[in-house]
This record gives sequence, structure tokens and C-alpha cells, in this order.
Amino acid sequence: MKPLKSKQFLATIALTSVLAFSCSNDDDDNNMDMGPTSSTTIYASNNSDGNVTIYDVTDSANITTKTLITSSTAADGIYFDSNSDAVIQASRSGLGLEGFTNISALLNNATVNADLNGTNDMSSPRELAVNGNTYVVADNADVDGDANTPDGKLFIYTRSGNSFTLRNTITTDFKLWGITFKDNDLYAVVDATNELAVYTDFASNTSDATLSASKRIVIEGIVRTHGLTYDSASDVMVMTDIAAATNGQDDGAFHIIENFTSKFNSTANGATLAASQQTRVSGAATLLGNPVDVAYDADTQTVFIAEAGNGGGRILAFNNIGSGGNITPAFNNSLASASSVFISKN
Repeated sequence: MKPLKSKQFLATIALTSVLAFSCSNDDDDNNMDMGPTSSTTIYASNNSDGNVTIYDVTDSANITTKTLITSSTAADGIYFDSNSDAVIQASRSGLGLEGFTNISALLNNATVNADLNGTNDMSSPRELAVNGNTYVVADNADVDGDANTPDGKLFIYTRSGNSFTLRNTITTDFKLWGITFKDNDLYAVVDATNELAVYTDFASNTSDATLSASKRIVIEGIVRTHGLTYDSASDVMVMTDIAAATNGQDDGAFHIIENFTSKFNSTANGATLAASQQTRVSGAATLLGNPVDVAYDADTQTVFIAEAGNGGGRILAFNNIGSGGNITPAFNNSLASASSVFISKN
């Protein structure tokens, strides 16, 4: 998940009716410029109509957007594979992975049929994490039907050609939402808490099993975490905080953890990573109410958020973050029930 740069972009968005962005700051320091050699595309899913929204922001003078009409009515985790020009999402209405190839040639509002398919195995799919041909989906349904014993299930699919094959499932002893790979380790938020968990060498688990995480730590300052993403080049982890799920307007936040590997490794299992080792962005100006997913570009230090609650749903971007605080988004795009965001940057 790789985001964008920051100069001249906001002013262009404000003038570009095709995106209908609602801009919140016209200060050039908050504007975003892709640069002449970069190619950047934002992919977003939602739980309003299940369609895929694609923003091409490569040329700040000619920003375009298109929507792919899918058969799903709700979707979550999303991923773009540049090798096959395919966008893949976890369909919450279809309960399986669905992919659409050769999307660059499609026009706005094109109706697409999934040509990357698998079995419909899941109950409540959320985030999607990809490592090579391994596709992992976090399902937050209550596995044992007992709300007093939190659990979830990780569905591990192998992609071969145009097919997804369910390899195995891992039942967790905590509720799931966001997941991301760091090399072969799978990091997962512990939903309904302020904790972060890791399954080391996750791909080595090839049989159906119930597993406890290799390690869990508390992230000080977070109330209830949901989304996360890791950038290996900069060793930065970004996590979101939806706080009270019933407040979708202004109590959300995100945390940036730089030098993540050393900080995580030096925090003992069950211990707390101090707020002083993180940067927190929160406050009414951020428009963060229920930030459910996140993407990060280390080159430009830009954070992208799929905000599910505020204003009915938005895609937000933040740059010039500095020491954090109550920062106005660099851009603000309405997307009803936004659920996931992925950035492809070439």
C-alpha cells in the first residue's frame, strides 16, 4: 500500500469536477504533487454498493476517476496486482475473493465480471493481506458462537492462474480486523482492544489449526484498533484507532510507529509500547471517526485512510504530519461506507 506526494495536488482537486473532492485546506504546503516520473493509483472498496473506485492521480493537471460496477453489494479488503493488471477484493456479499483483470482498459462505470475466482468460504471477510501467491483474509465472525470467548478465522488462499484455492484456515483466540505482512510474519490487530499481535513465519502453518499469536503487545493511546499497514523500506507501521464504534464523527485517530522492528522487538510479550514512541493524529479537524483501513507511502510520508463513519464515508490523505495532532486532511473524497484502501505506485 503506497501513497502519494505533496505539492499542487489539492488545488487541482478543488478544480477537478470529475473527482468531486471536498477540499479542506488551500495552503500549498498541504498540496500534493505526484512528480513527473511517478505513477500513482488509489484503489478503494466499500460496503455501500460493493463497487471498486479507482483514482488515477499521476498527472495533477488531469486527475481522473472511474468506478467498476461489480456484482457484489458490499466489499472489504482490496489489492492491485500490476503483473496481471488485476484488482482483487474480498466480497462481503459473495463471501469470497473476486478479481478483475485487464482493468486499465476499462471505461468508467464499466460492469465487470470476476475472472479471478475461488470458493465462497467466509462468513464476514474484512482485510486482505498478500505475500506472493498467498492471499490471507481476516474474517471477524464469531467462530464458536460465544461472545464471551473472542475469536476469528484467517482464510489462506493460494492463487494459481485465474483461481484462488483455499489452502487452510487458522482460528485465532481474538477478534480480527486488519492484517498485514512483514516479510513472512503476519501482523494482526486485536479487534475491540488496543493490542497488536504477530504470527511469525505465518506461511509455515499449512494445516487447519487453532493458533495463539507468537506475541501480543499493547499500543498505548489507542482505544480500539482496526486498520494497519507496514512499509518495509522505511520500517514504519501505521495503525488506526476507531475509538467508540458508535461515534463515527470525530474520535478516531491513527498512529505512526517509526523504527517499528526495534520497538516491537524490545517490547515484551504482553507489555506496552509507550505513546512517546509513536506519533498520533487525532481531533475534530482530521474528520476521523471510524478509520477502518490505512495505506502509507514512505517516500512522501503520506497516510491514506478509509474512513467509514464521518460524513457517511470518505477517503482521506494526510501529509506534513510532523509531530501529529489535530491536522486537516490534504484531501477529502466522499465514498459511502469506505472499507479498504490500496495504493499502487510505480
